[in-house]
Amino acid sequence: MKSKFLAGAILGLALGTTAAYAEDITIAVVGPMTGQLATIGDQFKHGAQAAADAINAAGGVNGNQIKLSIEDDVCDPKQAVSVANRIVANGVKFIDGHACSGSSIPASAVYAESGALMMSPASSNPVLTDDAAAKGWPTIMRLYTRDDAQGNFIGPWIAKKYAGKNVVILHDKSAYGQGIADAVRATMNAGGLKEVMYEGINAGEKDYAALVTKLKELKADVVYFGGYHPEAGLILRQTAEQGFKFQLIMPDSIASPEFWQISGPAGEGTMFVFPSDPQAKPEAKEAVEKIKAGGFTPEGFTLFSYAVVQAVAEGVKRAGTDDPMKVAEALKNGEPINTVVGPVTFDEKGDLKNASYDINQWHDGKYAPIPQD
Repeated sequence: MKSKFLAGAILGLALGTTAAYAEDITIAVVGPMTGQLATIGDQFKHGAQAAADAINAAGGVNGNQIKLSIEDDVCDPKQAVSVANRIVANGVKFIDGHACSGSSIPASAVYAESGALMMSPASSNPVLTDDAAAKGWPTIMRLYTRDDAQGNFIGPWIAKKYAGKNVVILHDKSAYGQGIADAVRATMNAGGLKEVMYEGINAGEKDYAALVTKLKELKADVVYFGGYHPEAGLILRQTAEQGFKFQLIMPDSIASPEFWQISGPAGEGTMFVFPSDPQAKPEAKEAVEKIKAGGFTPEGFTLFSYAVVQAVAEGVKRAGTDDPMKVAEALKNGEPINTVVGPVTFDEKGDLKNASYDINQWHDGKYAPIPQD
């Protein structure tokens, strides 16, 4: 009788284990799927889906298939928290998102407290991982660069290239926009160049004529704007209408064809910083071809979203479990993870190590890296 009970118990455990491994690995892809920044959401979706398709076609993760759940936070902090609560309530353990730092930071608390692993392919504000590390939240990570690292790269370059020029620093008052503007300002000042104006603008406005007038009065040669493409394109267009021209320099947010659709020819010559072109990496060749064959150009954050799915899959393989805590630990073990953006490693905070950058410039509706002085 006893032996029959033990046999049944063992069989039950075996069946339970088999059932657990037969479940899909769900990854929530979260970003602005609607609204002014929906192009970023499109990039997230296409990148994640292409990665899931490739991994599933190769047999999945430990025999399990990857399933995606698409969620829209409109890059709004309140909606981001609401979405995060819904995701964890549904039992989802892995998150490819969010996009805007202002959404990622508050949402990260929800994921950390539930033990889910969040890895952003776009949010660059240092607070995201700095706070997580300080609070002992090991499952908050990012497969992207930080504002302070980007500031260390472009601030000294601006100080050197535009020494003696009238430089203005603007931001859109968001966690992302002001964070990167402050980082660039600090390193530019340290490089010996002081801005003639530092000011926040109101995102979403349709008339920036007063700002343009102020820039004309200051005889601005260069404007660094921490913000997004809708405002950048509109400011440039309205500047051109007043017969004025300055060199606009942006962070990574304008790596989208929508920037040119808004700015038109006024966007000619606009520069922006972006991690060294992921589309040009040999590891991305096959993925880029397949995504393009599907009618989508993998610009901006597309390949970083792809890489997040790859990293989660590799973490589950290394850990031998889908326990987010163990997956995060496995991803931070120092062993490089092969992704479409190249081999990546994470530090103890969950940030990428050894990021590199290009300075890109818009010309005739397209952008490409330029030689660095």
